[in-house]
Amino acid sequence: MSLRASQVADAAGVNRETLRYYERRGLLAAPDRSPGGHRMYDEQAVVTLRVIKAAQRLGFTLDEVADLIEVGRRRGRDSSLQARAAEKLVEVEARIEDLILIRTNLRAAIAAGCDDLHQCASSDCCPIPFVDLADVTTPERTSPR
Repeated sequence: MSLRASQVADAAGVNRETLRYYERRGLLAAPDRSPGGHRMYDEQAVVTLRVIKAAQRLGFTLDEVADLIEVGRRRGRDSSLQARAAEKLVEVEARIEDLILIRTNLRAAIAAGCDDLHQCASSDCCPIPFVDLADVTTPERTSPR
C-alpha cells in the first residue's frame, strides 16, 4: 500500500516539512514517485517516523537516532542499543540531578523573598549559591565571544 506524504505525516503525527526534513537527513529512505511525481511511501515510513519521535522523547538527538537507524539497517545487529540506552540514562539522571538542584534553589529564593538578583547575589544570606550553580551548570568557555 502506498501513502502520500500528507497521509504518512498525519498517521505519524508529524507535519509534512518534518517528513521531508527526515528524508533529507537520511532518516527515511527516499520514497518512490507516482507517475504524477508525488512521493509515495510504504507503511514502514509511518513506523520509522514513530520510532524517531519516540527516540527523541527518550532524549536521543536526531544525530543519535540517525546513527541507530543506520546501524539497524545494516543487518549486523550490532547496534548496541542497550549500551546507547544505558549511556542516555546516565545523561538523563545527571540532568535530573541538575534540575533537582535548580528546583531546591528556586524554592529557597522564593521562600527568602528575593526580589533583586544583584542585591541577593551580593548578600551573605542569599539562599541561591550563585558561584556553585555557575560551576555546575555553565560549561567552561574556551574561546572569548
